[in-house]
Amino acid sequence: MAARAALRQTARLASSSALLQVLFRAVTFGLNALTLRYLSRELLGVVSVRLTLLYSTAVFLAREAFRRACLSGGAERSWAATINLLWLTVPLGVFWSAFLGFVWLHLLEVPDPSVVPHYRAGVVAFGLSAVVELLGEPCWVLAQAHLFVRLKVIAESLSIVSKCILTVVLVVLYPQWGLYIFSLAQLFYTSVLVTCYVVYFAKFLGSPEATKKSFPITRMKALLPNLMADKTFLNWKEARLTWSFFKQSFLKQILTEGERYVMTFLNVINFGDQGVYDAVNNLGSLVARFIFLPIEESFYVFFAQVLERGKNVKDQKQDDVAMAANVLELLLKLVLLIGLTIAVFGYAFSQLALDIYGGSMLSSGTGPDLLRCYSLYVLFLAVNGVTECFTFASMCKEEVDRYNFVMLALSFTFLCISYFLTRWHGSVGFILANCFNMGIRIAHSIHYIYGYFKESSYRPLTGLLPSPFLVLAYIISGGITVYSEAFFCCDKGWTARLIHISIGALCFAATTVTMLCTETKLVRFVRSQFLSQYMKKGT
Repeated sequence: MAARAALRQTARLASSSALLQVLFRAVTFGLNALTLRYLSRELLGVVSVRLTLLYSTAVFLAREAFRRACLSGGAERSWAATINLLWLTVPLGVFWSAFLGFVWLHLLEVPDPSVVPHYRAGVVAFGLSAVVELLGEPCWVLAQAHLFVRLKVIAESLSIVSKCILTVVLVVLYPQWGLYIFSLAQLFYTSVLVTCYVVYFAKFLGSPEATKKSFPITRMKALLPNLMADKTFLNWKEARLTWSFFKQSFLKQILTEGERYVMTFLNVINFGDQGVYDAVNNLGSLVARFIFLPIEESFYVFFAQVLERGKNVKDQKQDDVAMAANVLELLLKLVLLIGLTIAVFGYAFSQLALDIYGGSMLSSGTGPDLLRCYSLYVLFLAVNGVTECFTFASMCKEEVDRYNFVMLALSFTFLCISYFLTRWHGSVGFILANCFNMGIRIAHSIHYIYGYFKESSYRPLTGLLPSPFLVLAYIISGGITVYSEAFFCCDKGWTARLIHISIGALCFAATTVTMLCTETKLVRFVRSQFLSQYMKKGT
């Protein structure tokens, strides 16, 4: 029963997260599209690649390992010790921000001040924003561990929308400010994000709702570091697991942001091309952020709660194992079909999407080829997110440590492949290298999952085998839309474009009907777990 309750809460969290992100980020999408028309490629490249890499690296290295370790704890743990451990992210963030700031200012190529003014201020502001965001880490882990449905998404979405509105206003009114605009917007973003969490918990703690849920924290003071006379200051089991995840996090960050490191440290493409690449990357990753990331984060919590880390299938509760296997199979099928849909239809609509989103700056040159390759990459992202979600939620500490060596080899291989493919095929080489990297990671996770369920009767990997009729529908739709693009898009006026869109819509509808008829088990799962709350509200 506890596993079923966790599944219902997890599905509710994932579906609500995806829906709210779509609603909020639709506004963000429009604001970004407007901003692109006022920026130079060089300024866009420095902000989106160089400075964002500084911020994301500092935040990731300071907190990712703590998040994974602290979300895996049981219900009986001491939250005071866990919160003390989480506060270590702040000094770590200060260290990484200072260290990376020095590298960014003194060891890397400095942009031309006449083209990209106020670079030094940008480095300082983005490093400071990383530290500000880490101040809310105890609140984030508490919210995620207790499956607070809307807090995380609303906080992130409000902060992103606020950042975009401020950026648009400043870009339109004071374009000469250069990087001052994005520095202020970034600091505003992290401040709003942390404030949302603090305000929520200030109202929630001590309320009747918190008492009813037996929430382990009763006052705001408990969210600060506490010295406990009768208990250990830190949860040392979580601390040791954190160290294992930290070694892995460093390597995972290289794999996640590898192309930006190659761009930043090896100068394989100029700042202008970096700006176009990042804009295409942001557009191509919309589905990954809207759908795949909420599913991965939410169901990581589900698998970590339902399965006991480090135990084999025979030693687990068999009802929980059955549920975990069934959920994993259906999740794999769900993200696979979403990824296939993006890959098939994204190929023929890449140029049109870029022209609408950013104008000729993106739709000309290498932009369309980049987005076409990225559509394929989304398929790899989809499968990798769910397979690694299960793998990391069920691995024991020793298995995590062993996987660090795999990540080390992958990191080195990925950086080498990125460098040579970029020399050979420009910025498209980055996406091809990412596809290779994700393919290897998927293969490793599939091998682990196969071994995990080998001694049971469950075969969740069958979720990666779609119906043959559905595969045929994808092939036919892909061929029709490719020919439609050649005849009607994208320099033949809006009438021809509308014809192309209509043909794509008909193909998409036919594919969807085929999906509903052939994948009935998945349809029932989505309807019962993800859509049931909205259907109940409608009735």
